[in-house]
Amino acid sequence: MEPLYLTIIVIVTTIVLIILTYPKNSSSNHTNLPPGSFGWPILGETLEFLFGKPDKFVEKRMKKYSSHVFKTRILGENVAVFCGPIGNKFIFSNEQKLVTAWRPHSLQKLMRSYQQSDQNTATPTPTLKPTQNVTTVIRTPGFFKPEALARFLGVMDMTTKQQLKTHWEGKSKVQVYPLSKIFTLALASRFFLGIEDYDCVTKLVQEFDDVSLGLHCIPLNFPGTIFNRARKGAAAIRKQIISIIKEKKAAALLSGKPGRDILSYMIASTDSSGKFMPETELADKVMGLLTAGYSTVASALTFVMKFVGERPDIYNKILAEQMEIANSKKPDDTLNWDDIQKMKYSWNVACEAMRFFPPLQGTFREAITDISFEGYTIPKGWKIYWTVSSTNKNPEYFPNPEKFDPTRYEEGSAQVPFTYVPFGGGPRLCPGKEYARLAILTFLHNIVMKFKWEIILLNEKMIGDMIPTPAQGLPVLLKPHSELELVTFSTANKSRSYVKC
Repeated sequence: MEPLYLTIIVIVTTIVLIILTYPKNSSSNHTNLPPGSFGWPILGETLEFLFGKPDKFVEKRMKKYSSHVFKTRILGENVAVFCGPIGNKFIFSNEQKLVTAWRPHSLQKLMRSYQQSDQNTATPTPTLKPTQNVTTVIRTPGFFKPEALARFLGVMDMTTKQQLKTHWEGKSKVQVYPLSKIFTLALASRFFLGIEDYDCVTKLVQEFDDVSLGLHCIPLNFPGTIFNRARKGAAAIRKQIISIIKEKKAAALLSGKPGRDILSYMIASTDSSGKFMPETELADKVMGLLTAGYSTVASALTFVMKFVGERPDIYNKILAEQMEIANSKKPDDTLNWDDIQKMKYSWNVACEAMRFFPPLQGTFREAITDISFEGYTIPKGWKIYWTVSSTNKNPEYFPNPEKFDPTRYEEGSAQVPFTYVPFGGGPRLCPGKEYARLAILTFLHNIVMKFKWEIILLNEKMIGDMIPTPAQGLPVLLKPHSELELVTFSTANKSRSYVKC
C-alpha cells in the first residue's frame, strides 16, 4: 500500500502548491470580458480541452457563446479564444503590436531545461536576446528559403527512397502513421542536424512521441503522468543531441570549418557579447526543431495516405501527374524544384487533407496590452488561443464541408481570406511551410510510383489532442505496381491548371 499512499501524498501536495501559487489576474478589474466560463477552480476547463479534443471544445463554445471570441481557463491561464476569419486576421495583423508568442507551462519546462539547471541561482539569462528565438536564428541565414530547400531536395528524395526500401518494400501490410514518423524524423535529422546516420535519432521515436504529447498537458511530475513520461523522453533526446553536438564540434575543429547544416550554424553562432550558446541550450532548441519538424508533417502525410487510399479516382489523378514527371527524367535523376512546382493536383489533395485534419490545431499568444476586440476587452497578460478549427468545417467558407474535394484549391476558386490557414499567417507564418510541402510531395511522388494501397479500417477512430492521429496507426494493404501497370498510364494525360494553397 506504500506506493498508493505515496502517490496520494504527491497528488495532494501538488494541488496545495497549485492553490498557493494560483496566479492572481486582472480580470476582476474588467467587467466587459468576452462571454464564456472559467470552469472548475484551478483546473478550469483544461480536462475537456485536452481530452475532449480542442476542435470540439472550440466548436461547442462558439455555438454557445460567440462565433468570434469567448473566454475560458485552460492550462492554468485565463484565455480568450479567437475564432473565425476575423479572429485569425486580428491575430496575424497584430503580432508584436498587441500580442506576442506564448508557450504553455509544460512546453516551457520541457524545452527550456537550460533555464532550470541550477535551482540555487537566479534563472540564467538565455544566450539569445529576449526578442530572438530559435525561429529567428534559423531564418537569418535563410535555411528555409526556396534556394536552400532546392539544394536539399535531392537529399530528401534519396532519403525517401531509402526509407521506402527499408520499411515498405516487401511487405503486404503496414501501419502508415508509425512509418511516417520514422520517415519525417529521418528527414528532420538530415535537414536540421546534417547527419547521414540518422538511426541514432529515429530509434528515439517513442521518446519524441512522449515529448509531443507532453507539450500541452498538466505539468504534474510524478510516475505515470503524461508530463513525467515527457520529461524522461526529453532527457533521452537531449542526451543524444548533446552527443551529436560534441561530434560536430570535434569535426569542425579537425577540419577547420563548420558544417553547413542548421545545427552547425547554431553551434558557431554567438550573442552580442561574443558568447557561444551552451550545449544544453542548443540541445533544447534543436529538440524543439526536431519535434516540430517530424510530428506535424507525419500527421499530414498519414491523412493524405488515408484519403488517397479511400478514393481511387484521386489516386489515379495523382499517379498520372507523377508519371508525367517521372517520364521526363532519367532513371537515376532525383526530384528538383521544377518537378515540385508541377505537382499541383497532388498538393491540392494534401491541402484538402489538412483542412479535414489540421496537423496542428492551434497555438497560443499573450496580450501585451489591454485589447479591444468585437466589443469586448481582453486584459493585458491574458493568453489568446488561435485555432484553425473555427473555419475549416464551416459551410459558409467551405460548401459541403464533409466532402473531400481537392478542386476547392483550383485556380480561380477564390477562398475567403483567413479561412484556410493550416500554417498560420502574418509575421509568425510557419517558417517550415515550404519544407513541409516538399516533404509531403516528395513522399507522395515516390509512394504512388511504387504502390497502390487499400485502407483496412475505413472508420478508424481518430485520437490526439493538438495533433490528430489514427488510433490504430492507419493499417493499409500494399499492392506493388508491375511494369505493365505503369505503362498503362499514358504520359499524354493533360494536366489541369491548379493553384497551390
